Amino acid sequence: MSKTEMTAFSPRPDRRHPAAAVGTALAIALAGGLVCTVVRLPIPWLLGPMLALFAASKLVRAPLRWPGALRNAGMIVVGYSIGMSFTYPLLAEMARQLPTMLLMSVLLLLVCLIFAVILSRLAGISFPTALTGCIPGGLSQMIVLAEETKDTDLTVVSLLQITRLMMIVLCVPLLVFSPLFHPAVPAPDAASGAGAAAAASGAGAAAAARAAEWSGLFPNLFAFAAVAVASAWIGQRIKLPTAMMLGPLIGVAAVHLSGFEAPALPYPVLNAAQFLIGGYVGLILKPDSLTRKTLRTLGLAVASGAALIAAAGGLSWLLRRLHPLSPQTSFLSLMPGGLDQMSLIAHEVGGNMTIVAGYQLFRVLFIFLVVSPLLKLYLHRLRSKERRKPEQEPSVAGRA
Repeated sequence: MSKTEMTAFSPRPDRRHPAAAVGTALAIALAGGLVCTVVRLPIPWLLGPMLALFAASKLVRAPLRWPGALRNAGMIVVGYSIGMSFTYPLLAEMARQLPTMLLMSVLLLLVCLIFAVILSRLAGISFPTALTGCIPGGLSQMIVLAEETKDTDLTVVSLLQITRLMMIVLCVPLLVFSPLFHPAVPAPDAASGAGAAAAASGAGAAAAARAAEWSGLFPNLFAFAAVAVASAWIGQRIKLPTAMMLGPLIGVAAVHLSGFEAPALPYPVLNAAQFLIGGYVGLILKPDSLTRKTLRTLGLAVASGAALIAAAGGLSWLLRRLHPLSPQTSFLSLMPGGLDQMSLIAHEVGGNMTIVAGYQLFRVLFIFLVVSPLLKLYLHRLRSKERRKPEQEPSVAGRA
């Protein structure tokens, strides 16, 4: 089945009513999310449905179905949540450090490019798959990008991304809270008065997001929901990469910065969005693509994840040479572990949340606005060369 189709199916034919297949898939995904929540896995409502339906597509005899509209709804919510993170203090801090943000993002991506080349050769997977699996753009975002990109093995991409995320979630808090970073006496960032105010604003925004209540959603949510949906539609029309996520992100950020405050979404809403994306991805993964080389790929993914953490540590040292930041702030700013997780850890260790959020947001936008189109252009040219090879070989033989 093509990746571009907007409904995910199990490999078995659907002999029942489609609603029954959807209901079965929803029940299995819900069970997976609850289990991952109980065992305290990171982002349980993304990983749980994904892993549960991935296994069910191979083990359960009943047909399963996940409408693409559910996945699109989840992507719109994720785009909204990132877009409402933009504030003027955050943009001011990003503008002040824009050259450094660009430099660090490019260097980190070059490191990932080297890892992708090594991984593709040692694991025997295609370079586009290895590259998409190594790009640090966030789990849900990169899986969606891989699903929209041809010539990539979505199952291997998911394995690489999940392995990296698990290592970062498990290792980064241990490192940041260890004596290596002296958390007992957090080193304050040498920021100006504006920078300190920005940090306070960032901390206040995060606290508001954590304490978001249902009563605070209305009536502004209706207007922002309309903006998000319209932006997603426009994004599709102008062919933005991952339009269902990037369109709402841009639209909501623009309206939010114009003076209309976007309400923070409660965690159940964000969990529901991850659930809708995870269930869709779980059904389009292919268990049959996991061969004997999977263990080797997994081992290499663990090694590349450890190397990426080490590389981010080295780049954080360089960042501290360029700006007077604390070790915690510089390290968390460059660690590809997600905006929300890295910002919350920064808050706990006394780091500058605004700078961390700025670097994390810049990297995600840079990947989607610059890296993603370049990756698709590269893959298009690669396919064109492969199509021309059979045409050129007979002509060469004829001349011989």
